[in-house]
Amino acid sequence: MSLIETHNLTKSYGGRRGISDIDLSVEPGEVFGFLGPNGAGKSTTIRVLLGFLRQSQGTARIFGHDCWKEGTAVRREVGYVAGDVRLYPWLTLRRALRFVGQVRNTDLHHSGLELAERFRLEPDLPVRKMSRGNRQKVALVLALAHRPRLVILDEPTSGLDPLMQDALMDCLREMAADGRTVFFSSHTLSEVEAICRRVSIIRDGRIVACEELQTLRSRAPRLVTLTFDSEETASNAAWPTFVRPQRRDGVRCILHMDGPAADLMAWAATQPICDIDVSPPNLEVVFRRFYNEAATSASTEGT
Repeated sequence: MSLIETHNLTKSYGGRRGISDIDLSVEPGEVFGFLGPNGAGKSTTIRVLLGFLRQSQGTARIFGHDCWKEGTAVRREVGYVAGDVRLYPWLTLRRALRFVGQVRNTDLHHSGLELAERFRLEPDLPVRKMSRGNRQKVALVLALAHRPRLVILDEPTSGLDPLMQDALMDCLREMAADGRTVFFSSHTLSEVEAICRRVSIIRDGRIVACEELQTLRSRAPRLVTLTFDSEETASNAAWPTFVRPQRRDGVRCILHMDGPAADLMAWAATQPICDIDVSPPNLEVVFRRFYNEAATSASTEGT
């Protein structure tokens, strides 16, 4: 049984739809990526899942519970970090752990302080003296301290420096290894790529793709930079069918390549090329393709 399950989930705001016909299935122990540009509908979907908003139609269930009718039961076992963290100015992490622990009827002191040390967070510093990154750390500690079965994170790395981003990713990997589940929402591809096995892509309130990242990588082109011996040979190059020229800068040509690098090397051996650089599969191109195709489809439907 899927831990998160939605069917035809739709939320309308008057005459405007926030999300439409969202179908999601997230398995226990999975780190699932929910990727889309700002305003795509990620936060609306999460608020419906947590029972903060009532759907206009469709169904949403977590742990088998209806997210609206049984929202209290859902939230009891979920850790959540909102995309816009708001905290009382007088609050310290130690006070927050005591307060949230009373609400959850659980002692969070020990586990919370362990996380604070891991995130390099001063437990007695009031929020009004904290940087944006430290406020984000407080929210993360409060979401993770009770060891939830499911953690839902909406743009969780906002304000974190690279070292703290790495620390968070390590925590989430440990959660998944322990059989717990992570729903990771972001507009940044590199974050999702670093930790998620599957990803659902949302644009303009609709799911446009839901696939394993490995499958997407198999379709992603590689970025190739070729340096020729002169501008003349670079401008007159006859390209094989498995590459697509993107731009030229003097003797340097930037290409997208489909297929194995061996084909490129065999062709390059016959050319006046001084240097070759081949990058890993470029997932950014694939994701932009999904966004552009969705935009084109929407434009066509509207005409």
